[in-house]
Amino acid sequence: MSAAPEPRVTLIGKPDCHLCDDARQIISTVCADLNVTWTELSILDDPELADEYWDEIPVTLIDGNVHNIYRVDEARLRAKLSA
Repeated sequence: MSAAPEPRVTLIGKPDCHLCDDARQIISTVCADLNVTWTELSILDDPELADEYWDEIPVTLIDGNVHNIYRVDEARLRAKLSA
């Protein structure tokens, strides 16, 4: 039995963050359209993430690399995931 693939997209944010809510909606839509896996991590649950990204959330990672900070551009995210 093989393990599930690692999500290509990671949203780093926190609860009650309106920019995170906006990013989540865009990421969810784009990833569903393109059949790409994604996950969400909260800086409140991980002190290392909090230290690194506290002033930059939401942060979008693609394949572990920072793609966006603060806002997600839907067209840019689609283009990167489709490449």
